[in-house]
Amino acid sequence: MKWTFVKRFDSTAACYEYLEKNNFTSVVTSPHVKGKTSIFLHEGDYTVFPKLAVWFGNEGTGISDLAVERSDMCVSIPMFGMIESLNLGTSSGIVLYEVAKQRRAYQSKYAMRNRRGERAMPLPTELPPKPAFAKARKS
Repeated sequence: MKWTFVKRFDSTAACYEYLEKNNFTSVVTSPHVKGKTSIFLHEGDYTVFPKLAVWFGNEGTGISDLAVERSDMCVSIPMFGMIESLNLGTSSGIVLYEVAKQRRAYQSKYAMRNRRGERAMPLPTELPPKPAFAKARKS
């Protein structure tokens, strides 16, 4: 993910027209399924979409019905207990981190070789596995 594209639109419909014309895949985020199949954030594979637009609703009314209708996928952040939703800053950080983590891992796996033909060192995208003794203590 080399660049992040940001553009402003006057309406949701105008934005979707632009995105559809330019072959973007639209993903809406919502804790409530609004007539669409929803998956948990970590279950999605965000490396298969060359162009991805992620939609977030505001904290008061959530995502618009038009955005949900025209989206390709709906994702939700798994939450436990009495909490039903997170504020916009927190939820966008969580979702965009997961998307970036997956894309970095994918790009690192298929990184270009340097001029000497050696594979470039991939970026650290995931925590290293826990040592064996840490697993033994839990049992």
